Amino acid sequence: MRSETEIIERIWQVLPTQPAGRAGDWLRLGVGDDAAVIRAGTSAGRHTTASDWVLSTDAYLEGVHFLPDVHSPDDIGYKALARATSDLAAMGTAPRFFLLTLALPSDRTEKWLNGFLKGMARAARKFGMVLVGGDTSRFRSITMTVTVGGWSPNHGVLTRGGAMPGDLIYVSGTLGAAQLGLEIILRGPDGKSKSPRTPAGSQWGKLLQPHLRPNIQVELGRWLAGQNPSKKPLATAAIDTSDGLSTDLNHICEASGVSARIWATKIPRVQLPKALQRRGTKLDPLNLALHGGEDYQLLFTVPPKAASKLPQSIGGAQITQIGVIEPRSKALRKVNSRIKLVGFNGTTTPLPPQGWDPFSTAMRTPKKSIT
Repeated sequence: MRSETEIIERIWQVLPTQPAGRAGDWLRLGVGDDAAVIRAGTSAGRHTTASDWVLSTDAYLEGVHFLPDVHSPDDIGYKALARATSDLAAMGTAPRFFLLTLALPSDRTEKWLNGFLKGMARAARKFGMVLVGGDTSRFRSITMTVTVGGWSPNHGVLTRGGAMPGDLIYVSGTLGAAQLGLEIILRGPDGKSKSPRTPAGSQWGKLLQPHLRPNIQVELGRWLAGQNPSKKPLATAAIDTSDGLSTDLNHICEASGVSARIWATKIPRVQLPKALQRRGTKLDPLNLALHGGEDYQLLFTVPPKAASKLPQSIGGAQITQIGVIEPRSKALRKVNSRIKLVGFNGTTTPLPPQGWDPFSTAMRTPKKSIT
């Protein structure tokens, strides 16, 4: 079975990805990043003052990303737009509009659809976005594609490909929180449930929130891209933690031609609630943080000379340094990795990407623990 990366590369090899000749200067950034960047057009023979357009699209599928009999339609609608918007946040872009392609079974077109639209409208208002088009169809399961767009300020966008040796690696928020929420739904509050369900009670509601309604870091992304007191981009590379730290940091390293070293002691990982600790679950906070994904925090690199300009938090998101970018390592490539993990005991080991892959992972079940 091919991995998602192999399938994406196969698509790029067959389909045209670069316009030919001078007529193609409208494409500033194509495949290979969180979003595409389209150069602004002209008007009446004069360049417009509009910034470049930034576009991304995201699939959201029943049985893969959500369970309609477990996740509420309101939460599904909210998260469908939020997770797509996270790609714009990673590019430092202000979200403005979206398109929705939605296919539904007939029995989901009344009450379920009303709840779904309510949740999506809530997300649209929060992010300042409007629906500008899309498509609808009938299908045996719920499937949707959300295309989001916005524009970048004149200083440009953040990409995955600018990290340099010596840059410091930072992440926002707490990692593993979304995966913990999903595990509570899949395992139940007792850690042993065989039927997924959403537990009731305020205690569980708080733990489920990062999974059900992730906090998208739009403000932080724009700040890193230049909406800050210096008016200059501070991050050299950025990505959102949608697939897990081990996979997303590997994406930055691949695009930038570098390696990375991170410290387990520095990673802001989720804490297991005492109720789950007492029940002897085998959930490991570090494992959740490294491979869980769907936190939709920002992972980014900053030159050491610019590190002093970073505040402790932006938009309510705590910022933590977790490692450093290093020159490309041939030894790491031999073990399918670009990352070194310094464990709690000080031992350094390669950290292969083990996050979300839709062609090898079912409902984001975390891989084996790394200590």
